[in-house]
Amino acid sequence: MDIKDKITEQPSHYDHLEQMSVSELLRHINEEDCRVAAAVRQAVPQIQAFVETLEQRMKRGGRLFYIGAGTSGRLGVLDASELPPTFGVPDTWVTGIMAGGDKALRQAIEKAEDNVEQGWKDLQAYQPTANDTVLGIAASGTTPYVVGAVTLARQNGLLTGCITSNYNTPLAQAVDFPIETIVGPEFVTGSSRMKSGTAQKMVLNMISTSLMIRLGRVKGNRMVKMQLKSEKLIDRGARMLMEIQGVDYEEARHRLLKAGSVARAIKLFS
Repeated sequence: MDIKDKITEQPSHYDHLEQMSVSELLRHINEEDCRVAAAVRQAVPQIQAFVETLEQRMKRGGRLFYIGAGTSGRLGVLDASELPPTFGVPDTWVTGIMAGGDKALRQAIEKAEDNVEQGWKDLQAYQPTANDTVLGIAASGTTPYVVGAVTLARQNGLLTGCITSNYNTPLAQAVDFPIETIVGPEFVTGSSRMKSGTAQKMVLNMISTSLMIRLGRVKGNRMVKMQLKSEKLIDRGARMLMEIQGVDYEEARHRLLKAGSVARAIKLFS
């Protein structure tokens, strides 16, 4: 795919940025950010199709792997790492993998994204099976590390999807379920950490949250299976039980700590 065909590489709608005041910069960045939710809304049917298929796989014991490079990889690792404390699931259910490994989370290792074979090699550490799913994340839709990983994953029977900010990319053509969020040129030309990154974060939130709800990790609108790893979460859980079971705070806290989670406390003290 030629760089001139990438929407993510097209010139910004704004120029002479260095001459703008702080107020102008912030206002125009916000104007561009307002386009993101509309672009994600257009992709909802694609996201739905992916999640519905993924749900069935995970109910059979499959796992979900996010794979990306740079900003895209970091966002995948972030989303995956938040699921165990939020929904009380094992950290093996959803895993984020990024080019360059954990070191690349804090330090840019740009060349790592150019290795077309390394993504699939990195997946081998998790002994992937045909029940598993790989979601490639790349704003450009051309990142060799990601395209190579999903291509081999699909050839080996894994379910594959992607998130990209360009139409008809090699990445989208390589997967079963492409998700295209066309947010337009970035405020700073080519800086896909901006609108494209925001769209990726929104889509990852949608995928993982709807998936956790469908897998029984939420009751009503409450995170009843969250891990009680901080005073904030213990307090939140106790207040849930106060509302659900009609007891005072101290009794709710006692029940919560004895049971180990809101969900178990509801069953134990119903």
